[in-house]
Amino acid sequence: MSKTMNTTVASASDARVTAPGRRVAFSLVADADPGTLPRILEYVAKRGLVPLALHSRLTDDTLAIAMEVGDLPQAETDHIGRCLGQIPMVARVTVAELAATGSAAELVAELAAAE
Repeated sequence: MSKTMNTTVASASDARVTAPGRRVAFSLVADADPGTLPRILEYVAKRGLVPLALHSRLTDDTLAIAMEVGDLPQAETDHIGRCLGQIPMVARVTVAELAATGSAAELVAELAAAE
């Protein structure tokens, strides 16, 4: 006689700690390389998240990228920021907590103006 058991395995996104309502913007300056955006998105995707907003602007051989992510606790935000800074084609990473009315697109505009 065989026994069948129903088991449910929690996914990583089900088990992770969240900070509901917290919005974080990652602003990056990176080399214009076909692998840049997928590598950046990988750090969000492997946590089961989809960016609230993503904007990139190509100027000559440089990409200015702003990515807004929701519900990230501070420790996870810091970790992702450090990981993004270790990507070889990334020259600069800035992390900011967004106010209720801020957006990642505004950060890209500020980033472009600072260049």
